[in-house]
Amino acid sequence: MKTVLVSGAAGFLGSHLCARFLKENFHVIGMDNFITGSKKNIDFLKKNQNFQFINHDVSKYVEINNDLDYILHFASPASPIDYLKIPIQTLKVGSLGTHNLLGLAKAKNAVILVASTSEVYGDPLVHPQNESYFGNVNPIGPRGVYDEAKRFQEAITIAYHRFHNLDTKIVRIFNTYGPRMRLNDGRVLPAFIGQALRGEDLTIFGDGSQTRSFCYVDDLIDGIYKLLFSNYNYPVNIGNPNEISIKDFAQEIIKLTNSQQKIIYKPLPENDPLKRKPDIDLAKNILGWIPKVNRNEGLKLTYEYFCSLSKKELNLKEHQNFKSYNKLL
Repeated sequence: MKTVLVSGAAGFLGSHLCARFLKENFHVIGMDNFITGSKKNIDFLKKNQNFQFINHDVSKYVEINNDLDYILHFASPASPIDYLKIPIQTLKVGSLGTHNLLGLAKAKNAVILVASTSEVYGDPLVHPQNESYFGNVNPIGPRGVYDEAKRFQEAITIAYHRFHNLDTKIVRIFNTYGPRMRLNDGRVLPAFIGQALRGEDLTIFGDGSQTRSFCYVDDLIDGIYKLLFSNYNYPVNIGNPNEISIKDFAQEIIKLTNSQQKIIYKPLPENDPLKRKPDIDLAKNILGWIPKVNRNEGLKLTYEYFCSLSKKELNLKEHQNFKSYNKLL
């Protein structure tokens, strides 16, 4: 039986990856320190005898006694609310954490796939964005800690590939949604649904003309799985190119939730991207991958998940205050 290590296992994407690899008959070692992940996300995995969990911060030295065949590095804050509150941890997990896991992959002769992001393109000046675009990023802006952590992550990963001949994969993830997203993580989809469920007006930052392209989580996980077993070592966009403006998306959420809320407008945060749409030609050509779940279907499944949350979870405005983590810096 092959063994895979998934960092960030208790997060949204990490928990889905663990479930997929267990389904594919892998021994899965999940690793997380719960700074943004949730124990609830992995409770259902613990019943599986092929799942092992280690509570650890990958920014510190990582020691695994097992043989490892694959490593997937998905540990990182991924929402603006989080990485604006824990900027140093965000930079450390993208730099030190990546370095630690690359070293582990080298020692174990394992394939490593790292989770990058469409944020490496910043506020793009080309549309849609393909993998050859270098991006338009402000390295010292409020969002720069996440963008630059991921850009460094890509750079050191490719350096290990070129210098040590390590088998590396890099996935550039575009906006993804689905069950086990945090309702209070600040991203537009859970924010809108949470506001609708609580009877609050939907908040749009800016005039609503900015665009996003939303990919359902099952499609994303399938693309990542295909990339891991491909022969391609450089960045690949995985996302759904079906683009929509935030204003139109708010109307879709109001219709989906059958709510009567108004839309209110607030100033756009600094360096918030105005457009986001993946060019997925590379994924189509080398992976044979395309997204299959349309937005209407995916939103219904996601809405059902959020409706299943307790009243306490629904009204929880903050994930945690991070004070105990910030004391350690």
